[in-house]
Amino acid sequence: MNQEILTDRQPPQSEEQGQHPQPHGAVAQEHTPHDQQLQQGGGPDPTSSGHLRRKITLIPLVFLIYFEVAGGPYGSEKAVRAAGPLFTLLGFLIFPFAWGVPESLVTAELATAFPGNGGFVRWADHAFGPLAGSLLGTWKYLSIVINIAAYPALVADYLGGVAPAVAQPGRTRTGTVIGMTLFLSFVNYVGLSIVGWGTVALGVVSLAPFVLMTAMAVPKVRPRRWAAQVSGRKDWRLFFNTLFWNLNYWDSASTMAGEVERPERTFPRALALAVVLIAASYLLPLMAATGATDAPPDAWVNGYLADAAGIIGGPWLKYWTGAGAVISSIGMFEAQMSSGSFQLLGCSPSRLG
Repeated sequence: MNQEILTDRQPPQSEEQGQHPQPHGAVAQEHTPHDQQLQQGGGPDPTSSGHLRRKITLIPLVFLIYFEVAGGPYGSEKAVRAAGPLFTLLGFLIFPFAWGVPESLVTAELATAFPGNGGFVRWADHAFGPLAGSLLGTWKYLSIVINIAAYPALVADYLGGVAPAVAQPGRTRTGTVIGMTLFLSFVNYVGLSIVGWGTVALGVVSLAPFVLMTAMAVPKVRPRRWAAQVSGRKDWRLFFNTLFWNLNYWDSASTMAGEVERPERTFPRALALAVVLIAASYLLPLMAATGATDAPPDAWVNGYLADAAGIIGGPWLKYWTGAGAVISSIGMFEAQMSSGSFQLLGCSPSRLG
């Protein structure tokens, strides 16, 4: 952009030089594609004009990644039911590093090379052409819309324990779901900086009961319980699907690269911290719950972590853990909506979305 402005403001100098060729950088910027201009730093980019706004820093980015990938150990119970405690602990120890680290490294490298909004859609467009970028953007956005639509309904289900009418089909439930969707969408509209620090607060509150449960379970843990076997054959398909579902979408934050302060430094650090945080948020509560309770693997259904918290710490910890599921759903809604909206913003100049 600076080179273009200088060129426009200095026509007399060009006329005086006569036969002298135009600087190579200016010619390249006139004829290179849009994405190459972004990479070279030339040309205005409406998607990365975040210098006029507050950009997100390291800690908010870590928790945005945390909620886009995991949101807490909720939903990991089926892995224990499918393969037993020992394989579950090994899975959540190995899989974040065997799968999460390579994907994080790719995301960090490409988010640094293409520091504008749009993320993986821009990558596909640059590597395979506009058709691939458009298809990826469309499918991913539809996936996000379908996914986040479930979170207000899940929150209503959780609130049904306190207000039964909210969990039953009818006007009360419909109004609750619509009102929650509109309110959370408005919070997202206010700005990514607010959403980022909001996810930090949501993450701390939702993780706190698991930290307490893990600490309280230490004197009660018996390692022999980790070797408990499932009745019948192990369901490896359910086991690996559960691992993959709980530890996927590391590249989602790349769509917001244009809103990150100094992405070449912030993205690699945030992804590294997020890998450790997510692995610990699964592994430690599962070690505590499987090692400090005598429940067989067949008892591990969705929501059993709250029951285990009640066994270890009492009813107050059980209710806090259940409330953490509501908070986690809100955090995942906000993080994924941010990813989808900045994906559209980043793709709109190139008509990829």
